[in-house]
Amino acid sequence: MAKGLRKPGEFCWTNMLTPNPAEAMEFFGRVLGWTYFEIPGLGHGARAGGHDVGGIFDVDHPTTPPAIKPHIGGLLKVENADATCEKVVALGGKARPAFDISDQGRMAVCNDPNGAEFDVWEPKTFHGTDVDSRLHGAPSWFEGMTTDVDRASTFYAALFGWTLEVMPMSGFDYTVFKLDTEPVAGMMQITPEMVGLKPHWAMYYTVKDADEAASEAVKLGARVHVPLQDIPNVGRFCGITSPQGVVFYVIEYTRIFP
Repeated sequence: MAKGLRKPGEFCWTNMLTPNPAEAMEFFGRVLGWTYFEIPGLGHGARAGGHDVGGIFDVDHPTTPPAIKPHIGGLLKVENADATCEKVVALGGKARPAFDISDQGRMAVCNDPNGAEFDVWEPKTFHGTDVDSRLHGAPSWFEGMTTDVDRASTFYAALFGWTLEVMPMSGFDYTVFKLDTEPVAGMMQITPEMVGLKPHWAMYYTVKDADEAASEAVKLGARVHVPLQDIPNVGRFCGITSPQGVVFYVIEYTRIFP
């Protein structure tokens, strides 16, 4: 499990775009225990266990591109955003021009060859989260859902230096990406049963009790779209759609990670 500042090639931050940010903050505060701080003129930052973990922004804000749906996205730390964008394109993906976020860092919005969006972050004064991912409310796993695992795996391995470990599961294979032998993300194939699902990266947040988190979310108007279930030797998780339409996952780890 990640502890301390993230390294290049690791997810280092999450950003949420949502309608009704005030209601969203109340919801995630109740379910994930987040506290908040203001980002003047833009939105709010979220904290888990006193550590900054992500941002919450209004999907209807004038600075938000049109037609963006509510979602949580992840930022991957890189040493050079512009060079990473060039590499993304050379590997068959797409990248919009990198841009500066004041003096904090340089960011770019990218898509892999199958269409999944991810952002890259070149830190300057702001390096991203240093939260222990075992804490309640901390982002702890990042899962790619895709239409072509081989194509996507080859892309990310070349882009971030990830190595691959394919794990047979019940009825499918699960790809684990590692950086310097440490797991950093996973990926699985979108199946025909997942009607309408497009390639994307999903965010998992650690909780003390997955059943309790799901129950609280439903009480607050959310929907559990992936039922509570166990992952052998890992933990218990479910997928939740917030009352504002933001999809995320919670996981209670039963294995003690190093």
